[in-house]
Amino acid sequence: MTHSSGGNDATTGGPSRRRLLRIGVGVAAGLGAGAGVLGSGARAAFAGGPNDPAGPTIATKLKNLSGPGETGSLGAPWTDLGIPVRCPDGTMLFVCGDTFDGDRVGDGNWYAPVGLRSGSADLDNLRIDGVVGGGHARSLVDEPHTPVGDDKATTAIPSDVFVVDGVMYMHLMRGVIFDTHHTDFWRSTDNGETWEYLCQWPGDLYGGQFQQKTYAVADDGYCYVLSTVFNRDVESGMLLHRVRKESLGNPDAYEPWGYDGGWRWNAPAPTTVFGTRRWGEMCFRAMDGKYVLTWLNMNPLSIRAMVFPLPTSDLTTTLEQAMILPCDPGQEIGNLVAAPYGGFVIPGSTFGNFHIVVSQWYDPTNYRIMQYRINMLS
Repeated sequence: MTHSSGGNDATTGGPSRRRLLRIGVGVAAGLGAGAGVLGSGARAAFAGGPNDPAGPTIATKLKNLSGPGETGSLGAPWTDLGIPVRCPDGTMLFVCGDTFDGDRVGDGNWYAPVGLRSGSADLDNLRIDGVVGGGHARSLVDEPHTPVGDDKATTAIPSDVFVVDGVMYMHLMRGVIFDTHHTDFWRSTDNGETWEYLCQWPGDLYGGQFQQKTYAVADDGYCYVLSTVFNRDVESGMLLHRVRKESLGNPDAYEPWGYDGGWRWNAPAPTTVFGTRRWGEMCFRAMDGKYVLTWLNMNPLSIRAMVFPLPTSDLTTTLEQAMILPCDPGQEIGNLVAAPYGGFVIPGSTFGNFHIVVSQWYDPTNYRIMQYRINMLS
């Protein structure tokens, strides 16, 4: 996501980009290092599959995927999100949000969204060694960052990227950050080098709860779609739709799951499947015969996961598991991260070897994506 960091304007280099993620160092500091790494005394329940863990959640940082030393030579020293997708040609593409090529966040050229590429899709050998655009990052689709008022501008924030039958799809949220005018949907048949526009949805559809979308590609001919409002300060339900794989670009083909005397598909309107709360980024995936949802939870702040058997499972009774917890800058260890957000599942993960992309942003020179391994989940 592109976010404005601390309390000043990102364009001036101050810590404002979306008010330090609207979570800020202050929130992380409030939880502090006392939040701790989940240890051997943590309560755990296990799903019982062959790839499920035999112990409680432990997180390990493997590397920074972006930053001046990692991606500065590619024109993307400052970037976030990094939604990972394994391309048909076997490379891994990380689709990022607001990206800057100057000396700090807000300086230089502003691109969004951006594609960073790892020539290897091996979870133990991910390294950004290329970008869409040749030798220097560029926006994947046209986004002029049109000024709005005195201190805002439009942008294009990815909420998901995935592959169906050799075709890549990307969903973007357009408008001023946290004030989505509309969302649009794109596809690529050349491993993410070029993108073709498919369709769009109005930002106020279902009260805004169809803005941030994430897609689980199932083996039953459908993609299942979870969605929320894209604004961390706003309480939102979580809606569930399904769409035939061949109809992804047809907004009329999305079937809502709702309660109409009973739960059913094609209800008159979708019903929230998870109450209401303030949501950050989300990632919904079919994996190892189950489904996993990861998300940035705003209160209390943490990156969480749930594992469940069906897209229509009762999420209100499903165990929520904290993978990443906040801490002060300089106090990071294990699953403690200063100003964390994101948490996108990296393709190739299993429940016993689970990898996510975590974003971090707490000042104009600490804005990056990182790879974490979670030895996981119940």
